[in-house]
Amino acid sequence: MNETAVISKTHEVRIGEVIALLKPRVMSLVIFTSFIGMIIAPVGVHPILAFASLIFIAIGAGGSGALNMWWDEDIDRVMKRTRSRPIPTGTISADDARLLGLWCSGFAVFMLALTANFLAAGILAFTIFFYVVIYTMYLKRRTSQNIVIGGAAGAFPPLIGWAVATNGIALEPILLFLLIFLWTPPHFWALALVTKEEYTLAKVPMLTVTRGEQVTRKNIFWYSLSLVPIGLLVSFSSVGGPLTLGLVVVLNVMMILKASQVLVRTKEVSVRDNYSKERGLFKLSIWYLFVLFAGLGVESGLAKYLDPIITWPELF
Repeated sequence: MNETAVISKTHEVRIGEVIALLKPRVMSLVIFTSFIGMIIAPVGVHPILAFASLIFIAIGAGGSGALNMWWDEDIDRVMKRTRSRPIPTGTISADDARLLGLWCSGFAVFMLALTANFLAAGILAFTIFFYVVIYTMYLKRRTSQNIVIGGAAGAFPPLIGWAVATNGIALEPILLFLLIFLWTPPHFWALALVTKEEYTLAKVPMLTVTRGEQVTRKNIFWYSLSLVPIGLLVSFSSVGGPLTLGLVVVLNVMMILKASQVLVRTKEVSVRDNYSKERGLFKLSIWYLFVLFAGLGVESGLAKYLDPIITWPELF
């Protein structure tokens, strides 16, 4: 009985390490934004088709995460935030991670093409390529704009979800793409301010390293401000409405206030209170995206199943 228990425990640890290799937090964001892109589309999706498509999108996201960890093994060993990942700890080899990532990526694209359509599969394939090759292999180690340009990889899922439903692309998912694209820099740079020394040690040219904290703080503020017009355009599109507009106003006011607090701080003050304002902005940015996308999903459901109380003006 003891031997069985030991074997069972070892198996559980192994599964946990594989899951960690697939970056479950990133995967969950991809699933969520893809799902919202799917349900706000003007064409309904059969629940089984939607569920299967989300599974394959998740597998594709996991595969790209594994390939990212395989390539970034040297960086992950240096940074405190990442040194406990499966490859640096030696629980999974880099070769196994690469093999798993390639298989997951290829399988996901192939199955999404069979399940949904070739357009959705093509966008998923390009997303994986962009994240692994363009961002991980090239941008991350060469330019301080790594997270700005590379952030496009995380902005594609709403387009994938919309394509699953419609087999096409429209202005509405492009606006959601832009929203995530502009959201990514302040979200990530807020954390980069906290972990600046780690990026310096790992020789990653993050903006905090190449241009300093004050330049980063200014960029955080301006990118946070740029979310306002995109949010308003989403609100007055065919997928928006009064709920979305209310959330856009409230969330953007909160985001700009937090970004303003980060802007006026100095490194000395931030270090003294353990970067509390920067951590606060990072946490708020997570809620910003989740609440806004959830609001879009709720509003879409209400619009489809209830007669609108008022006629909402649409700009396009």
